[in-house]
Amino acid sequence: MFKDFLSRLTQETPDDLAEPDARLALTALLVRIARSDDDYADAEIRRIDKIIEARYGLSPFEAAHLRGQAETLETEAPDTVRFTRAIKEAVPYDHRKAVVEAAWSVVLADGERSEEEDSLLRLVSSLLGVNDRDSAIARHKAARS
Repeated sequence: MFKDFLSRLTQETPDDLAEPDARLALTALLVRIARSDDDYADAEIRRIDKIIEARYGLSPFEAAHLRGQAETLETEAPDTVRFTRAIKEAVPYDHRKAVVEAAWSVVLADGERSEEEDSLLRLVSSLLGVNDRDSAIARHKAARS
């Protein structure tokens, strides 16, 4: 189902993603981060839904549908390095920075910061081209919310 999408995303020089494709890719990245500690908790799922409801103006039903698609895409997506680099090439910096904040929010949703989640989020931030300062600011914002 997502083969063509992933092919376009991971080509040598990907085109900018259309809004629906960017939503899907960024949501899949949130799912990947939430799953990184092998505990895809209900709190993380609810947080992802709330994030995409607010960010994209979706109803709870639409958000759950998008997350369901993203869960499938995440399982089919290439390794995190290639997947994240592809997103970096296709999504503007401000959107990537907002995704890092959302990702920190997901990591903190279950009340625990695992080493796997922290490590993956540091890698993802770097691969998305989000500098350490902006990532730290995003983490602090997520912790306050």
